[in-house]
Amino acid sequence: MRMLVVGASGYLGSETARLASTTGAQVTGTSTTGAGGWSRLDITDRAAVHALISRVRPAVVINTAARMDSWAVCADGAAHVALAAAAIGARLVHISSDAVHAGRPEPYADDVAPSPLYPYGAAKAAAETAVAAIDPAAAVVRTSLIVGDERSKQVKLSLDLITGRRPGALFTDEIRCPIDVTDLAAAVLELAGTDHAGTVNIAGPQAVSRAELGRLVAARHGLDPATVPVSTIAEGRLGPRPAEVLLDSTLAAGLLRTRLRGVAEALGVA
Repeated sequence: MRMLVVGASGYLGSETARLASTTGAQVTGTSTTGAGGWSRLDITDRAAVHALISRVRPAVVINTAARMDSWAVCADGAAHVALAAAAIGARLVHISSDAVHAGRPEPYADDVAPSPLYPYGAAKAAAETAVAAIDPAAAVVRTSLIVGDERSKQVKLSLDLITGRRPGALFTDEIRCPIDVTDLAAAVLELAGTDHAGTVNIAGPQAVSRAELGRLVAARHGLDPATVPVSTIAEGRLGPRPAEVLLDSTLAAGLLRTRLRGVAEALGVA
């Protein structure tokens, strides 16, 4: 089976491509620079996206591409990929984010409408809308903080703060459901083999604050968890941010065989 992983040089994209290759899939990946031997692609260029997908003609397209500071990549690029995938009848799985939600104490079900507070969340919400309108048969995965080794932005941030490589703190009142990169990649690939359409939450079952996540990362790397710098969202003065965003992944648990581990287990400090 031919598969295209858009954003294959990223953390989730590279793991998705790696796992897919182990199953015998013929994987083509893309990156903005051509790094890692992947096909060079600027997904903000609609014509280039159509040309590449028309040439590769994959049966499955998995779009993992994202840039927190780019509406063009997150929103416009997602629409370009969806249009090109639909044109050849490819199965599309689009990766979204819990950033589409404003935050609340109750967990978010899969079908809750977006209510973004900041630009990245708004771009991901716009991407969801575009994908659903272009290809109603596509699957849209909302996920949370992705963890694993030091290539994870979340792990690297924690280590950089703990070791003083960068200033700042991890918030004690910003709650998420982190997921291991391999668990997420395996679940995404399994989802691609189903006919599920629409939004599905795929996140870890353990809700932790960013500060708690930092302490788990510290323990994983043999560092003192007490050295993790912490603050509240208000003290961080970074503007509006969702506080509690808990994704209810009950649907995914029933739909897929892949076990989604809690973050402590995934980091080996359970």
